[in-house]
Amino acid sequence: MAAFLVSFLLLLPFTMAGEHPGCKIRFTSRGLEMLKYETQRFVEEELSNITMPDLSGKEGRFQYTINNVKITEMNLTHVDLRFQPDLGLIFEVENSSITLNFQRKILYWFFYDTGYINASAEGVNINTALKLIKDEGGRMKISNITCDAYITKMKAKFSGTLGRVYEFISTFLTTGMRFLLNQRICPSLDHAGLVLINSLLDTIPVRSEVDGYIGIDYSLLNDPVITDSSLDMDFRGMFYELKNENITLPNLAVNPLVKESDKMVYLALSEYFFDSGLDAYHKAEMFKTEISNGRMSKDLEMLLRTTYFATIMMLNPALMEAPISLELEVTERPKCTIKTTGASVAVNALVNVLVLPPGKPPVQLSSMTMETKFNAKVVMKGKRLTVLMDLRRFKIFSNKSALESLALIPLQGPLKTMLQISVVPLINNYTKRGVQIPLAEGMDFIEEVTTYHNGYLVVGANLHFSRGLREVIQSKMTGEMDNSV
Repeated sequence: MAAFLVSFLLLLPFTMAGEHPGCKIRFTSRGLEMLKYETQRFVEEELSNITMPDLSGKEGRFQYTINNVKITEMNLTHVDLRFQPDLGLIFEVENSSITLNFQRKILYWFFYDTGYINASAEGVNINTALKLIKDEGGRMKISNITCDAYITKMKAKFSGTLGRVYEFISTFLTTGMRFLLNQRICPSLDHAGLVLINSLLDTIPVRSEVDGYIGIDYSLLNDPVITDSSLDMDFRGMFYELKNENITLPNLAVNPLVKESDKMVYLALSEYFFDSGLDAYHKAEMFKTEISNGRMSKDLEMLLRTTYFATIMMLNPALMEAPISLELEVTERPKCTIKTTGASVAVNALVNVLVLPPGKPPVQLSSMTMETKFNAKVVMKGKRLTVLMDLRRFKIFSNKSALESLALIPLQGPLKTMLQISVVPLINNYTKRGVQIPLAEGMDFIEEVTTYHNGYLVVGANLHFSRGLREVIQSKMTGEMDNSV
């Protein structure tokens, strides 16, 4: 009973702290500064598409109708995008201007006049707060937008034969237009955030297939944490086997920490991120391979025949000319270790030496255990994470006796060379495909710098927009429309 209580108390802090993230992303103020330009362009395009209703009325002996209102120019000169702690983002526009053009129809006594009015809204001020949350699917979303917009003044310039005569009615015309424009700005920005930007956030992968064997879970563990200078997102960062999605590896790794702020964005990955991937592939029985025929060097084949000459003769001398094969099978989940000196992966495998008589079942000559250690180099390309492996330590020993292990010493060097030449390139050719990190479409990492810590690594990078926000959004919405047809 006492032992149970001690164990429970030791586990309690971990349980209460909640699940540690396998993956964490931090956006800094530097990244937000770059995003500000893209946001400004997006807002300008969105406000330019504002539609205005027709305006008609009567003032004294004047009757008027205004229609075909079009925004011809946006001049958002003073724009700010910043973090708001415990909320999300603040987007502000101050002392900017909007140019409009609309058609007039005016009746005064028996005079009827038509023409166009060029108007400018000056002192345009917009204050918008966007609240960021984790939705039910584990994706970051904008849940609410508060918006306040007002225009200080509006000027109108009449054109046409009686333009100067009508200048004095511009006051009530521009007052009406200013009121209508004020009423249109915030709904337009609400739609831009809650519909369009959220559709952009939908491009961030949450739970998706990596290949035909495993998938990855990037669901958020909690709401984003926002400070004055950063936005932190904790992702589950867990791989799983597609055939058994509910059988996953518990996360007992350390919580990755991001302390830096010099780069625009930081990606932190714990040992668990890589361990869960290795575990998923192991459960999918992907860590098996056979080396024979053309994949085995003649020197290694000759050495194997020489080493097991006596065994072959005792079994059947007729097998001397039969092809030799090596079967490698990882016997337990490989383990990733990350230290300040770098990352490594320890792999234990069973190696069977077989002879392959034509038309008959394989005959086993020997079985040995192989212990290897690979150095793992993490590389970012765009928004795909790749790992390059390099064999560093290799050891084989017999499963039967120490004496047989001594006899295997001559095979150490050739087998290590065989792995470096035949197996490691296959691994790297597969892992170079990489896995996408949870970043929206149109954004890529550049100028990456990787630092290693005890239990996790951090990739610091700057951002590059390969496509504009509106282009990505339109592409996604067009794709959805095509899929619905």
